[in-house]
Amino acid sequence: MSEHIQESVRALLAGIVDYAGLFPPSALSMPEAVINYATYKNSNYSWMLGRFVVPVSRLGEFTESAKDFFTRGGQQDAWKLSVLASEDIYETVRLVEDFNAEYAPYAECDALEIKADSASIIGEYAEAIPPQFTNYFEIPIVGKDFGEMVVALAMTKQRAKLRTGGTTPEAFPRPDEITRFIRTCSAANVPFKATAGLHHPVRCQKSLTYEKNAPVGMMYGFLNVFLAAAFARQGFKPSLLNELLEDEWAESFIFDSHGVWWRQEHFLSTAYLKLLRERGAISFGSCSFEEPITDLQDLEIL
Repeated sequence: MSEHIQESVRALLAGIVDYAGLFPPSALSMPEAVINYATYKNSNYSWMLGRFVVPVSRLGEFTESAKDFFTRGGQQDAWKLSVLASEDIYETVRLVEDFNAEYAPYAECDALEIKADSASIIGEYAEAIPPQFTNYFEIPIVGKDFGEMVVALAMTKQRAKLRTGGTTPEAFPRPDEITRFIRTCSAANVPFKATAGLHHPVRCQKSLTYEKNAPVGMMYGFLNVFLAAAFARQGFKPSLLNELLEDEWAESFIFDSHGVWWRQEHFLSTAYLKLLRERGAISFGSCSFEEPITDLQDLEIL
């Protein structure tokens, strides 16, 4: 039961899963995703639940399905949304502000997820978006402009978004590309969230969708990625971070009352895990909230 969970586990996993049930491979209908999120908010593992992820183009549809849930739990049980911006950032901001004006404090869009492919776009959008929003910019992690874009995020006090997979094997970046992303963001003090292909705790080979005869691929584990982010902040060499990202042995990750061990020789304290989640690796988007929990239970971490 959740009351016996180690404090180190709670420090690492609190609010870690942004629920993206609308997106592949789950691709649920809006009513299904909304009911799931409402159920998860009232479950024993609600402490692991982050924001509901919704495209701005479907905000009206979301409202129709979810508004009856908003006031039931009162202000203390507010729904927090992370909204995927359209290509028109000004229209996105207008729609989100209209939503907040009508439904806050019971439901609020307080985070935006934005695609950007240049430092100038980051600067322009950062100026256009009101300061009350927390913004995650999904940037290409390969190419000569990557470093320049991370600098732009740091200078404008924005956050990054890392795509760690998808529904085809080609959608998954190489370990060294993730390591470069993590180390660059860490050096620039740019917090990040991750998304896609990350709903298992430890790196493993799985079907990439829920379809019959789905392609099979190697998926990253969220323990691997988040602990790699923590060790990167401690100055780990890239080669060791690559090894951590590729580690498929659940036995390598041991949580105790003081923190977490990797391979019984590298340690992160509970206090450091809390710091990581506040300033470094913020959350990950997952189309499933139940799969991460089931896997963690199977590993006897939960």
